[in-house]
Amino acid sequence: MLDQIEIMRDFFGKGGPVLTGVFVLSIFLWILILERYYFLYKVYPKRLEIIVNQWQRRREHSSWYALKIRDGFLSEISIALKHNLIPIQALTGILPLLGLLGTVTGMITIFEVLNVFGNSNARGMADGISKALLPTTAGLVTSIIGIYFSADLNKRAKTKELHAKELLAHS
Repeated sequence: MLDQIEIMRDFFGKGGPVLTGVFVLSIFLWILILERYYFLYKVYPKRLEIIVNQWQRRREHSSWYALKIRDGFLSEISIALKHNLIPIQALTGILPLLGLLGTVTGMITIFEVLNVFGNSNARGMADGISKALLPTTAGLVTSIIGIYFSADLNKRAKTKELHAKELLAHS
């Protein structure tokens, strides 16, 4: 256990403080993604059933007032389905930029080593290169994966919204 902690500390040390930021934002992104899937598969079906039952208990469905109530139900469903999708998209846009910040800080480290030692300190230059590459790679990889899941969640939300609209139209 202590060996893994030491390995993680060394890894984050090589990547610099920006890698820690990428890691924290990546965890936050994954929490949001997992929450959305949990909502879509566990919470939403029950919520939809309640709304459909409320709509079906109404005696009439064609008056202006009834249609506005139906629109309110659909808006409630739409808001619930799209909750946290914008923060997920924002994080997938921020992560590569944060990775580029890691590139800049790593390059600054390399230039400082070159300024002080010239070309003779390969170890210092290697530290700067790792501070440049690790956050960039981590930010891009996490962002690419996040883009896939963001698109999938958007598609599923639109599909479920259309399904809810059909259910409330046929009732």
